[in-house]
Amino acid sequence: MKILVTGGCGFIGSHFIRAVFKQRPDWEVVNLDALTYAGSLANTIDIQTHPRYRFVYGSIIDKNLVDTLVAEVDAVVNFAAETHVDRSLMDNEPFIMTNILGVQRLIDACVKHGKRFHHVSTDEVFGSLGPQDERFHEETPYAPKNPYSATKAASDHLVRAAVHSHALRGTISNCTNNYGSFLYPEKFLAIAITNIIEGKPISIQGDGKQIRDWIHAADHGAGILAILERGQIGHTYMMGGDCEMNIADTARLVLKVMGAKDDMLQFGKDRPGQDRRYAIQFGKIENELGWTPSRTFEEGLEEMVQWYRENEYWWKPIKQSSGYRKWYEAQIGGLV
Repeated sequence: MKILVTGGCGFIGSHFIRAVFKQRPDWEVVNLDALTYAGSLANTIDIQTHPRYRFVYGSIIDKNLVDTLVAEVDAVVNFAAETHVDRSLMDNEPFIMTNILGVQRLIDACVKHGKRFHHVSTDEVFGSLGPQDERFHEETPYAPKNPYSATKAASDHLVRAAVHSHALRGTISNCTNNYGSFLYPEKFLAIAITNIIEGKPISIQGDGKQIRDWIHAADHGAGILAILERGQIGHTYMMGGDCEMNIADTARLVLKVMGAKDDMLQFGKDRPGQDRRYAIQFGKIENELGWTPSRTFEEGLEEMVQWYRENEYWWKPIKQSSGYRKWYEAQIGGLV
């Protein structure tokens, strides 16, 4: 098998490529990435010289490049996306271009060349759950509440439409919040861990009672591999960590794992359109494909903390850059 991974220099995409090389010794990977702010060659530093790996610099918006690459592979796994809610609130155009137009480019090429396509999506397309609502599942109606999740919802619909109208051999996965090594420090856990390492507080938006469900990126990658090989065409599969926890308690767990005190927490203004609760039922992929998370959240968090402690070379230049500092001050407020 030879696969095209789009966005493979990003956080989740790079974990998936590692899963492929670890679990499928005869597979080849072509990685197409535009190397935007969150996609970095440093995320693939351990696989760049792998004999079954090739990197191609470029965007999924580039129709000719996408067509050329899709023609030479057996399957496409799409991770390429603009993903951060706060950034979508400031400027939605990159989200529209990549998450909608770019996905359509991939769909068109896969239909043209008869290739298998898997699209990686998010639970945020379903909106927000109330405290007593049942967890998101494959039949939950879409209800996005910010530009990021709206563009991801649109891309999911494009994939489903192409399955029915153009016989695309496509599948979709929706998962909850990912964590692990190489998580870009605009995401809560990466900010929290690196701030504590630097002796700075963890800033929480709003009251901290927003509930999230956490899945390790390596477990997510293993699930996508199972869907790509054994998933039913036209189907959606949900993946979660079976770990509902509010943000304040999550921050306290970070402090516990890192040996820090609760006085390192501070609460600030909530962001617009903040969803109160995400949680996923993953019985379908568990029953049909035999996938379940391989680690508890605390186990995975301990691994993640250790990685950030040992790899300051990766995250410190990011946090010290002027662009990051400007973004952080605007979003969280002058703590860098």
